[in-house]
Amino acid sequence: MATDAGGLTVTAPAVRIAGLTRAYGDRIVLDHLDLEIGAGEFVALLGQSGSGKSTLLRALAGLDHDVAGDGLIDIPDEVSVIFQDSRLLPWQRVLDNVVLGLPGPDLTARGRTALAEVGLAGREQAWPNQLSGGEQQRVALARSLVREPKLLLADEPFGALDALTRIRMHALLRRLCDRHQPAVLLVTHDVDEAIVLADRVLVIDQGRIAAKRVIDAGTSRISTNARFAEIRAHLLHALGVTGEGSPSEDETTRHSTAAEPESVHLSRWPPRGGLAVPAVHPRQSRSRHRLGLSPPRPSRPPYRPGACRDLPTPRIACSVFRLFLHPCPWKDVQLC
Repeated sequence: MATDAGGLTVTAPAVRIAGLTRAYGDRIVLDHLDLEIGAGEFVALLGQSGSGKSTLLRALAGLDHDVAGDGLIDIPDEVSVIFQDSRLLPWQRVLDNVVLGLPGPDLTARGRTALAEVGLAGREQAWPNQLSGGEQQRVALARSLVREPKLLLADEPFGALDALTRIRMHALLRRLCDRHQPAVLLVTHDVDEAIVLADRVLVIDQGRIAAKRVIDAGTSRISTNARFAEIRAHLLHALGVTGEGSPSEDETTRHSTAAEPESVHLSRWPPRGGLAVPAVHPRQSRSRHRLGLSPPRPSRPPYRPGACRDLPTPRIACSVFRLFLHPCPWKDVQLC
């Protein structure tokens, strides 16, 4: 065991890649890429779309058949993959999805233990469609870790989740990785997610590792922390986000309009020229903006009780009124 120049403790590599090349036709996606991931190390991989992130992950997972390329890939035999969607079999119950293809004895007990680790004890006999998106990803995580992988590959596993669920999943993944100690390669577009989860963050560009940043053990993972902000700025710069060309203050505020709800009065049809709404502009006192609205439709003829009895199909006519005339001008009148 040794320590590199960035202060990261380096163990024997669980993953070793040397001179890896992958190409689709004339387009080279991975260009003689070199990478090592230590046992138990959590590495996040950032990059713009098309930079080769997912291609690298598929190469490590052995899922890039019939792709031109060469190079050395040395990985453990025990590899698990988590995808952006849970990929649960809808005709299998939750427990059966977790232990599907799992070798060895005591499958039920191992599956129940894995589900309890992700907070789904008691949901073993549920169907996948009875779970929320976050719960389905928990099942996928349990399915991956029950196999005790030496390498866990995660391809944007939280990209489809809402913000609050994503935060909970970050804490859960970090806690489970600390417990099971697999080497992890996380592919993500989210810079903050990479800093929160990883021991080391890499930026891939044009098929090569363009930048790396070690996240020290003492670094606060709170986004308002100054050190966190400095790391984020460094990674964003490596991704080509420098702040140049960002919209100016005038461009971002001059179209902003705030209206007090009690100051807005709506009528059946807007007055000529649009509806006047009091607004508050950041650089002005109160002003009045006109919201462009469509010209009013022609007035409908007044409703005559029993009129639909004169039509060939009264019941159908009433149904049409209810379905398509919304908001209905005769909503306070009982249709026959």
